[in-house]
Amino acid sequence: MQRVDPISIATSVATPAATSISAPAAAATTPPPFTVTSVFTEARLDSWVTVGLVLVAGLYLYGIHRLRVSGTRWPVARAALFLGPGLGGIASVTVSGLQAYDSTLLSVDMVQHLMLSMVAPIFLALGAPITLALQALPPGPRERLLAMVHSRLARAYSHPLVAFAIFVVTPFAIYFTDLYRYTLEHAWAHGLVHAHVILAGCVFFWPLLGVDPLPGRWPHPGRALLMLLSVPLYTVLGLSIMQSSTLFGGDWHSSLGLTWADPWEDQVIAGGILWGGGEFVSVTVLAVLVGQWMRQAEREARRIDRELDRQEAHQRATGATG
Repeated sequence: MQRVDPISIATSVATPAATSISAPAAAATTPPPFTVTSVFTEARLDSWVTVGLVLVAGLYLYGIHRLRVSGTRWPVARAALFLGPGLGGIASVTVSGLQAYDSTLLSVDMVQHLMLSMVAPIFLALGAPITLALQALPPGPRERLLAMVHSRLARAYSHPLVAFAIFVVTPFAIYFTDLYRYTLEHAWAHGLVHAHVILAGCVFFWPLLGVDPLPGRWPHPGRALLMLLSVPLYTVLGLSIMQSSTLFGGDWHSSLGLTWADPWEDQVIAGGILWGGGEFVSVTVLAVLVGQWMRQAEREARRIDRELDRQEAHQRATGATG
């Protein structure tokens, strides 16, 4: 009669269990297959991101209220841009159901990156929150805000070349180092990277398109040149991801065991999203900058013509009087 060892049985049973526990933590909470309805059904409003967005929106609306009480009207278009595609753009990828897939699908993470680094910062800049704060705040806080905006640290960080370097280096530092895998394993790091990406996008686009009184702003030719240099960034990044022979994040995505998504195919889609989306936004912003440059040149030409006309009229009047 064969003797059964209870210790060996316990060991054999515990081993698979330990293996399953050592798998990525996200595997236990892997969301259902991604569909359009998942954007709504997987949404989460109980997060610090929601609190932050509501707080910022509330402060912006309170500033508009203070101006209205004092008899000053704030442009509706600026408020719509700031609250809609600005804060709303951030919410669309961090509070909606997309957030449930940002550590499951690389393509979703790329959509987040594009929105947080390029799209949302542009509209936040067009909302002119610093100008609103300067007009709504009482004298004391207004002076302190001006001192912060024109401080050495703000001047250095918002310098066009520094902002450009941060904007360019950020995606390569995230996806071509071990940082991306680390953010997949640690939710706090993932959120911190999102915050940095938003800040990097704001610092880059604010001096280019914004109307706030920022120090060290370049004239339109310099802004257009800087934007032109950034156009190939996402093309190179997207193609590098599409053609990579290794999976980004190591074995994280493949270890999830998804039956409805292939990590290799998703990585190609992710690269295509970054390539096409990044190039579209960059070229659009470049076209806007060139258009602003041309309109400014036309206004300057009309101003010079008016000045010459006044001088000519003055000379004729002086000659007639003499």
